[in-house]
Amino acid sequence: MSQTGALCYRITRKRGVEVLLVTSRDTGRWVIPKGWLMKDRTPAEAALREAFEEAGVEGDVAGEMLGLYSYDKVMADRSVQPCVVSVFPVAVARLKSAFPEHGQRERRWFRPKKAAKKVAEPELSEILAAFEPGTGSA
Repeated sequence: MSQTGALCYRITRKRGVEVLLVTSRDTGRWVIPKGWLMKDRTPAEAALREAFEEAGVEGDVAGEMLGLYSYDKVMADRSVQPCVVSVFPVAVARLKSAFPEHGQRERRWFRPKKAAKKVAEPELSEILAAFEPGTGSA
């Protein structure tokens, strides 16, 4: 199954590049906002939509796909579905306090290398560790 994900980031004077991770609703582990492809949207547009629904992000897709990662999604019936996620960079303009999954997830900013250590998926960890917007990897 294919999904699309948003690597949401900001650049601050004090800390430089930071990426936004959210907790998953079921296990509470750190992930990027992601979800199923949408027939009326491109994968990049769907990633932007997921970023809003899961993290309250308003912003813009800021480049081409960064890479792919895979994971096993546990479905409602407890079956396991292998998923491949296309990751798109999203430049965050603002974070809304009201969004569809508010109260269901925690969201937190991390430096990319620290974020890489927080996620469980090795391929996502590599994408995060290498992320440097403005240098061709975003």
